[in-house]
Amino acid sequence: MATVVVGTGDYMFDVKRNWGKLPVGWEFRDVSGVGVDSQDRLYVYQRGEHPVVVFDRDGNFISSWGDRITDDAHHIKIGPDDHAYLADRDGHQVYKFTLDGELVMSLGRKHYPSLQAPFNHPTCVAVAPTGEIYVSDGYANSVVHKFAPDGELMFTWGSPGTGPGQFWVPHAIALDSEGLVYVADRENNRVQVFTPEGEYIREWGDVFVPTDIFIDRDDVCYMTERFTDRFHVFDKMGNLLARGRVEGEGHAVCADSRGDLYVAQMELRCVDKFVKRKP
Repeated sequence: MATVVVGTGDYMFDVKRNWGKLPVGWEFRDVSGVGVDSQDRLYVYQRGEHPVVVFDRDGNFISSWGDRITDDAHHIKIGPDDHAYLADRDGHQVYKFTLDGELVMSLGRKHYPSLQAPFNHPTCVAVAPTGEIYVSDGYANSVVHKFAPDGELMFTWGSPGTGPGQFWVPHAIALDSEGLVYVADRENNRVQVFTPEGEYIREWGDVFVPTDIFIDRDDVCYMTERFTDRFHVFDKMGNLLARGRVEGEGHAVCADSRGDLYVAQMELRCVDKFVKRKP
């Protein structure tokens, strides 16, 4: 089979379709989220059996966990503390796990949606090096919540709408090296940037229904979209660095320490790996 190459400029990738070796008899379901830990192990978050499946960087199966805890997988993020943070959309909760699947914290009331308060179909989590937790909330609310490291709610910002600091399905959230907060404002076709206190700084467009945003250690921003089969690479000011095609609608994206990308394919029920080409 011919090699598929995507991307542009300094961000060119060889595509490995249907990446990851599952145990015999297992199949991926609706793959909603992906996250990478400090050892470049990949955590695949999916709906149905085996909610979290863990692989090494070569695609070998390591373990699975999360059964009977999560209801409806959305995004998974690995924090700087090397814990896994899961958004359980229809369970109306956010969970913090150790990387071997021990539940250490739950935020929100299970099966109890709240109006403009934690939570009503939350979508994503971002964690600061100092432990503060940011949650985009999400499908029924139009806000971002900030929690202390112990899970106490500090404050909430945002409201429904199209103006600065307003949201229409805040679908994903990430932090840069300065602690600025980036929100993929899905139905407003933009990314909004805030201070850690929730003060609006700027926004950028040139995206269509963004589904996820991942920011690496160099403040390079990777983004997937719904409907377009595209991924984007931006700098932190929103300047486009590269653009490429995914096969299907990439619902989530993350990058490992070598710059390789992993894309969660919701409808195709698989994970694709994009191996970065050397300059």
